[in-house]
Amino acid sequence: MDNKRVAIITGASRGIGKSIAFALANEGISLALVSRSEESLEKLKSELPNSNFHSVFPCDVSNFEEVGKVVKNVFDKYERIDYLINNAGITRDTLLLRMREEDWDSVIAINLKGVFNFTKHTIPYMAKQRSGKIVNISSIVGLMGNPGQSNYAASKSGIIGFTKSIAKEYGAKGITANVIAPGFVETDMTAKLPEKVKEEYIKAIPLKRFGKPEDIANVVKFLISSDADYITGETINVSGGLYI
Repeated sequence: MDNKRVAIITGASRGIGKSIAFALANEGISLALVSRSEESLEKLKSELPNSNFHSVFPCDVSNFEEVGKVVKNVFDKYERIDYLINNAGITRDTLLLRMREEDWDSVIAINLKGVFNFTKHTIPYMAKQRSGKIVNISSIVGLMGNPGQSNYAASKSGIIGFTKSIAKEYGAKGITANVIAPGFVETDMTAKLPEKVKEEYIKAIPLKRFGKPEDIANVVKFLISSDADYITGETINVSGGLYI
């Protein structure tokens, strides 16, 4: 891999996205860093190796037209897009009886429509190149469900079905599309969980610990490498054995 390769990473400013950014930057890949916060993205860019290779694109991933402009700007700058990492996601956890319509709509808009928006706008460039790798970050919650997360589970399950369809539609164009389903990972999102809840989850994890963002980034790095050229439409669980 060299700096002629270009990756778009959504939700890049923190947690798993930030770890993915470091992993790919260390491979010499030029990064288009996407998040709502321009300030956070600029800070991340300054910390990354080969910072002059990278660019920041503040964006609401749920806004179709805004995403289209970002993807065009990425292509105009780098003249290619090799990898798309759809990582942006939010939670609005509550039991269904208490869930407001906006709790549902906002999670679906960011987590699922955001994946559609970036994939829809990026695919034409990859198809023209006859190459590209898409990695979508789902969750084991999308496979097994979780109380209080019906909106989040629906969005993450939707990503899996979407990815399988894209893999079938565009395999002949040299494009692969795969999913990573993380378990519980040490991020700002899981840091909000009560300690007792964390302890109960850890009991259910065979490896007896939460994952680290780097555990997810390493699998992303594998899936975009030539070692994974014959893998598409797959969902790889990275959950310490929680989903067996």
